[in-house]
Amino acid sequence: MVELEDLPSVGEKTAQKLRDAGFADMMRLATATAKELSVKAEIGEGVAEKVIEAARKSEKIDFETAYDVMERRRDVGRINVGSEAFNELIGGGIETQSITEVFGEFGSGKSQISHELAVTVQLPEENGGIDGECVFIDTENTFRPERVEQIAAGFEMDPEETLQKIHIARAFNSSHQMLMADKVNELIQNGTNIRLVIVDSLMAHFRAEYVGRESLATRQQKLNQHLHALQNIANTYNVAVFVTNQVQARPDAFFGSPTKAIGGHVLGHASTYRIWLKKGLAGKRIARLVDSPHLPEGECVFKIVTEGIVD
Repeated sequence: MVELEDLPSVGEKTAQKLRDAGFADMMRLATATAKELSVKAEIGEGVAEKVIEAARKSEKIDFETAYDVMERRRDVGRINVGSEAFNELIGGGIETQSITEVFGEFGSGKSQISHELAVTVQLPEENGGIDGECVFIDTENTFRPERVEQIAAGFEMDPEETLQKIHIARAFNSSHQMLMADKVNELIQNGTNIRLVIVDSLMAHFRAEYVGRESLATRQQKLNQHLHALQNIANTYNVAVFVTNQVQARPDAFFGSPTKAIGGHVLGHASTYRIWLKKGLAGKRIARLVDSPHLPEGECVFKIVTEGIVD
């Protein structure tokens, strides 16, 4: 096991700076960029390049066979959404090592699924969970502990114990949101068994702060950095990342959906799974899988009740 102090150009002070910036894990260090390391750990870019190169050698980062990838994917966990039809649609549940995005109009069930997952991630594997804890980054003040208690009661879980395993961060702007995502590294490195990161909603602050076409490029660049940080967490620690997204009207749409997800191509490419939620009749909701690396497009119907998400 290689320690930070074993790397060239890393003394006690530099090692502490790296740990404080969330780079205690060797793989996290090996997959960082020199500029990112320089800014976050406050070290020179020349030193950062040497540290990253040494970390990559220690981790033996190189090509691997498809068989190796298949073996590594055996570690992928899946979190029960509550509805069997929904689970089947997305291949067995919300997947670790991936970013899953759900988007839809207000009231379509995005925050309800977020609350459900914050509970079900704590279930043992045989019951559809991965026996872990959750980070919930709340940007729209939608998190309600009362809702968690209702869902926990539906799964016959202890409400107080369930609430203690959900770590809430109320983000007040996009920079604060990105900072709290970076702090997930620190939380995991301190021994907290985080297996799920929820951002509800991903684009709310970006949409409010960057107004007009002239600020679009800046917004997308910042969003891209945020998504890369979330993907790094997912890959490095075998964590599931679940983000909710808003929609905007399409006045030019004469056929098909009158709305589309915001975030543009940056978000579209970063999300491993994209799920469109729609309101149905009689309290039903429709989930449509619109993008996945290996699953076909499809739909399922679910309902939101006091106990959570059900078929």
